[in-house]
Amino acid sequence: MISDFKDPSTVLVFCPNLVGDTVMATPAFHALREGFAGSRIVAVVRPKVAPTLDGGPWFDDRVGFDPRSGRPEERAGAVLRRLRAERADLAVLFPNSFRSALMAWRSGARRRVGYARGGRGFLLTDRLVVPRDDRGQIRPSPIVDYYREIPRALGCSVDGPRIELFTTPEDEAAADRAWARLGLPRSGPVVCLNTGGAFGPAKSWPAEHFADLARRLVDESGVSVLVVCGPGERDAARSIVEQAARPRVVSLADEPLGIGLTKACVRRSALLVTTDSGPRHFATAFDVPALTLFGPTHIAWTLTYHPKALHLHHPVPCGPCQRPTCPERHHRCLRDMSPDAVYSAAARMLRGDGAGAERIEAV
Repeated sequence: MISDFKDPSTVLVFCPNLVGDTVMATPAFHALREGFAGSRIVAVVRPKVAPTLDGGPWFDDRVGFDPRSGRPEERAGAVLRRLRAERADLAVLFPNSFRSALMAWRSGARRRVGYARGGRGFLLTDRLVVPRDDRGQIRPSPIVDYYREIPRALGCSVDGPRIELFTTPEDEAAADRAWARLGLPRSGPVVCLNTGGAFGPAKSWPAEHFADLARRLVDESGVSVLVVCGPGERDAARSIVEQAARPRVVSLADEPLGIGLTKACVRRSALLVTTDSGPRHFATAFDVPALTLFGPTHIAWTLTYHPKALHLHHPVPCGPCQRPTCPERHHRCLRDMSPDAVYSAAARMLRGDGAGAERIEAV
């Protein structure tokens, strides 16, 4: 334990910058809320990520921060004025960035806690050491555990690694409207497909593969299929529906999109088949079976101890490269992952085979 913080009046929590990382931080958020039950806890969060937190009990207030925002109140100057007005005793940093540490320091927070990396250690009053292997390289380990070390270092009691999310009545109403407009069944199983990710195109499974999978899910497993998407993935979602050419394969591409809608759709699905992107973790939070297709990213970083999770990967000599675009320009790690192999795994999961432990399979 680096320090034992007793009853700070106000705590600033700098949240991760990506949706998936924010979901994986929820066990740590829970520990902070329990540990500082009498404190005012304010989240500093990217506006595009903030809806991920909707309905949750962790924070008393939020401050939207995006240095590139078109809204002046979300840029650094205005945010700093807001944070200084909070007169925080403690700032807790989940991002590893230099900018987050600089903002915490400039906010006037008396204590500033985070991992000492990226040359920012001098801006922190209390520093956590990054786990490394025998060669001095950062050791791949679950981000959910990496984040839980932060409240533990603050003297908070830290429970298990179970991640959690919530939906709001507005989220559920939006999903109800989408279900009705798209003709999805109220009682029959619906499989969600998630194609995208902010990381980059190297995480994407080809649209034609998703279309092949969707056809087989409808024809052979008798389910309906909903392709979920973000604003930048509408065209890919439409392409999957067009190529699948089945009335029971539909998408959210022409719906009013939002993180809340995606959460509510995943929550009510029988299975999520997904790339390694943020909505993958929605399934974990809502205890929905999740089949994740891994390509360039190292599986060890994002294990979440979900008993209904299966991770598929196609081993290649160049991977996992951790690159947003394929440096070899062939993208074999995902292009060579066959729809047959993915359908076989999905069918097993729909039958309930293999539930009980997070699993990794090479295909």
